[in-house]
Amino acid sequence: MPISNQIDLLDLVSKYNVPGPRYTSYPTALQFTNEFDSASLLDGLYSGHQTPKSLSLYIHIPFCHSLCWYCGCTKVITKDPASADKYIDYLEKEIKLSLSTIHPDSDIKQIHFGGGTPTFLLPEQIYRLGDIINRFYKLHPDIEFSVEIDPRRVHEGHIQALKEIGCNRASLGVQDTNEEVQKAIHRIQPFEQTKRITELLRNAGIQNINFDLIYGLPKQTLSTFRETLKNVLSIDPDRLAIYSYAHMPARMPSQKLLNEDDFPSTRDKLSMLIYAVDTLPHSGYVFIGMDHFAKSNDELSKALHNETLQRNFQGYSTHADLEMIGLGMSSISQNSAIYRQNEKELYAYYSTLDSDNLPIQKILELTDEDRIRKNIIMQIMCKAELNFDRLSENFGINFQSIFKDELNRISELESDGLIIQSENGFRITKTGRLFLRNIAMVFDSYLSQHRNKKAYSRTV
Repeated sequence: MPISNQIDLLDLVSKYNVPGPRYTSYPTALQFTNEFDSASLLDGLYSGHQTPKSLSLYIHIPFCHSLCWYCGCTKVITKDPASADKYIDYLEKEIKLSLSTIHPDSDIKQIHFGGGTPTFLLPEQIYRLGDIINRFYKLHPDIEFSVEIDPRRVHEGHIQALKEIGCNRASLGVQDTNEEVQKAIHRIQPFEQTKRITELLRNAGIQNINFDLIYGLPKQTLSTFRETLKNVLSIDPDRLAIYSYAHMPARMPSQKLLNEDDFPSTRDKLSMLIYAVDTLPHSGYVFIGMDHFAKSNDELSKALHNETLQRNFQGYSTHADLEMIGLGMSSISQNSAIYRQNEKELYAYYSTLDSDNLPIQKILELTDEDRIRKNIIMQIMCKAELNFDRLSENFGINFQSIFKDELNRISELESDGLIIQSENGFRITKTGRLFLRNIAMVFDSYLSQHRNKKAYSRTV
C-alpha cells in the first residue's frame, strides 16, 4: 500500500523539515572539541592494548580528479598520481603509530576505503596499500572489505587489484543517470559506463554491489528519478542508498556553483522519496531505514529482521558494534568511551605525523548520559521502536521518570501519525520512518545549543 496521502505528507514535511543530525553517531561530530589533554588521551587509547578485539578499519582516500559541485565530502582535487604515493607513506606512518593502541591479537573484521575517490589510486598503489594492511594487521577470515568506486575513472587493472587485496563489496557512486542532471551537477557519467564497471566487478568475483543515488538535485523531476531507478534496478544491485541532497553552500562552497533555480520543489523532491519507498519493495528490496534499501537476503535486511541492525559513522551496518579505527585525513575513530577525528587539512595531517604524533584534531569523551541517549537514538534509527522497561533494566534507571519531558513531547508525534504509543514504549509507523531523524531529535540533549542548528542538513 502507498505510504500515505501525498498532500498529508506535504503538511508533515512543512512542519518537520528542519535542520537536524543524521545520527551516524550520538553525540554528533559537532560536539567534538579540540581542547583536550594529549597525554591523558593517549593513556586512554593505550589501555585498549590490553584486550584483543575485533575491529573495523576505515581508510580515507581524499583525492578526486575533478570537483562534483554537489559534494560535501572531505576531498583534495588533483590529477597528480604521485600525491597518492606520498599519502600512502603517511598512512603507513599513522598505522605504525596507532598499533600501540590495539592488542596484537586483535583482528580486523571490516575494512572500508572511503573518499574522496579511493579508485584515484593507481593499481600499483592499491596493491601497496593492501600489502601495508596485511603486514600490520591480522585480518578476520570472514572480513567484509568494501571500497567506494567512481565508475568514471576505474578500469580492469583497478578492479583486479582490489580483488587481490581482499575487496568483496563495492559501492558505486551513481547519483543520477539523466544527462541533464549530470551536467547540472558537473558529473558526466553515462549509464553504460556504470553498467560496464558493475559487470567487470562481478566478473572479477566482487559480487556484493551497492549504488548511491541522490534525490533533490537540480534538473531532477519525478519522471527522471523514476528512469534512474529503472536503470539501476536493471543491474540488480544488492543495496541502494538514496540520499536526500543537502544544500548547504555556506559550509560547502562548491555548491554555490549549482543553479538554485533548477532545484525541484519540495513537493517534487518528496514525491521522489515516496516513489522509492513505495515501489522498491515490489522489486525485492527492504526499506532498512531513512535512505537505505537492501535485498531481502542481504545481511542488512537480515540484521533488521533479527534486530541486530546498527549504525555508525559509515551509516547502517551489521558491524557497528565494532571499535572503529579511522586512518587518513578527517577520519573518525570510535569506541564506547571516546570519539576522535583526525586533522581535516592535508598539510596538518602530514605535519603532525612528521612530529611522530597521532594526527588527532578533535575528540569527544562520552558521559554516562551520552551512552544512554546514544542507545535510545540508535534504537529509534535501527529498530523503529523503544521499549521503556527494557531500557530501564539495561541501564538501571527509571526511564519514564528521567525522560518525562521527552515523553511529554512525543504525544505530538503520535497525533501526526509518526508513532503509536503503548504502556511501556512506542513503535514508529511506516510514515514515521520517513521522519526518523525528527523522532530521534526528541532525545538529543545537545540540540538546545542554538549555535549548532545551522550546521545540520534538513531532515527530509
